[in-house]
Amino acid sequence: MPLSKDTKYIKSINGKVSVIGMGTWGMGGGFWSPDYSNDEGWVKALRRGIELGMTLIDTAEMYGGGHAEELVGKAIKGFPREELFIVTKVWPNHARYDDVIRSARASRERLGTYIDLYLLHWPATDVPICETMKAFEKLIDDGVVRFVGLSNFDVEGIERARQCFSKYDIVAVENRYSLLHRVDEASVIPYVQRNGMLYLAYTPLEKGEFARNEFLGSIGRKYGKTAIQVVLNWYVGIDNLVPIPKAGKVEHVEENAGAMGWRLSKEDWDAISTHFRRV
Repeated sequence: MPLSKDTKYIKSINGKVSVIGMGTWGMGGGFWSPDYSNDEGWVKALRRGIELGMTLIDTAEMYGGGHAEELVGKAIKGFPREELFIVTKVWPNHARYDDVIRSARASRERLGTYIDLYLLHWPATDVPICETMKAFEKLIDDGVVRFVGLSNFDVEGIERARQCFSKYDIVAVENRYSLLHRVDEASVIPYVQRNGMLYLAYTPLEKGEFARNEFLGSIGRKYGKTAIQVVLNWYVGIDNLVPIPKAGKVEHVEENAGAMGWRLSKEDWDAISTHFRRV
């Protein structure tokens, strides 16, 4: 069942979720390694995004060894908590029951608030999925997290995880998806839509690849929008899907926010879809 979506919000698992979110990979450091060199700029960018209505923020314990979560915690101060939707993830080396509990509580501490959506970042090859999911249920019971999901999973893996639950269920999946990386259109996205879940699309802008695309630029000129705003608006047209572009600079955040509040025509949406199937 498609989730109800207008031009700025999806009526979803928490009441509403912004149709475009903000990703934080590379902010505050890299793979388990913190970087404090631009904390003020990163926090400023996140706060600007929230002001502009991008209230879903995606982070992970691995990003900067938790420092990205600390930056998110600073950025959200002063905003109404009930209007935000904070997503973070546990790395598969912490997929054991006790490790999941510790990781989630540490993430909550760094964020300074409860977690709206907690995801297993990647499948853990050495830990039974039900062990991790049982820990997820405990975290919901304890009020550490509100909802749980999976990242980088295929349909088979999602179904195995869902079979583990006694009281709750997976409500969201976060996978790589873009106009240049459309593998999930064959299975995961239809599965998510049929089951009323949320699909979070990471790397939707392919690290700036679309900014220089003349085809997208030509369509954007019809609407007074940039190529980036056009591609983000194309994602908004997909049921249950929320793109989460990186929010590292204020000017990029402002450009991303300009993709909300309007819609491509069906003709232009279809033309973009067809064009990039041939790329």
